[in-house]
Amino acid sequence: MALDVAFAKMNGLGNRIIVADMRGRGDAVAPEAARALDSHADTRFDQIMAIHDPRIDGTDNYIDILNSDGSSAQACGNGTRCVVQALSAETGRGTFTFQTRAGVLTAQEHADGTISVDMGQPRFGWHEIPLAEEFHDTTGIELQIGPIDAPVLHTPSVASIGNPHAVFWVDSDVWSYDLERFGPLLENHPIFPERANISIAEVKAADRIIVRTWERGAGLTEACGSAACAALVCAARMGKADRAATVTLPGGDLHVEWRADDHIIMTGPAEWEFSGRLDPATGEWRRDENPSLKAG
Repeated sequence: MALDVAFAKMNGLGNRIIVADMRGRGDAVAPEAARALDSHADTRFDQIMAIHDPRIDGTDNYIDILNSDGSSAQACGNGTRCVVQALSAETGRGTFTFQTRAGVLTAQEHADGTISVDMGQPRFGWHEIPLAEEFHDTTGIELQIGPIDAPVLHTPSVASIGNPHAVFWVDSDVWSYDLERFGPLLENHPIFPERANISIAEVKAADRIIVRTWERGAGLTEACGSAACAALVCAARMGKADRAATVTLPGGDLHVEWRADDHIIMTGPAEWEFSGRLDPATGEWRRDENPSLKAG
């Protein structure tokens, strides 16, 4: 057992994140290690953000993202904010450029401690999301839960924010829906060949949306940054909301803006909980008192 990887247990609005420092190494955090970490109460997480050396010019790092079930994720906005806070504390820098499976993104820490992440451009084509069937209009596809004549949820908007999202619109009380029951069924529905993040959203005003999300590979979470972005762009696309809004998640608020250049900017906080060292092959770990990833 080699506990030679520094990590920080963090959260973004309650979205549980492990930031693992894999710089200078050629290996990766193994799926079995991720599942082992998630099985322990202190290190239970929604996503691991593994920081690697850059793979392409013009970027600071490559970020490998794992869900708590060990599967890979293309994007994680809340996790990216945690990475920025950790690297900013280490380097004193405030702006970073990262490569992920979803592409290259930039992020900036502000004087008030909040962090903005450029989540890139949304994609709405059925083959880009992707869907298993062709839909010309992805503002609402044929999908429902419940009886045919009285569905509980139906006609979600779908989009890719680097990862697939389906947003079911409701008129009131997003908390009254049994997302823990419906989420796994919808995440794994055959219409989503790469599975999907499933959200229930209510537009309270042109500048305020409430969202709950069942995350692909992680389950119910306190916050999903890419789902907040998906809800905002889908609502704006349908004329339900403005192109900038406060998106309220179970863990708190994010500000999301769909800019005129088609990029989505998500802004919110990140919080450091504790640090430690782990074995990326097994998931064994211990706590330490390092104030940054590279300390000690």
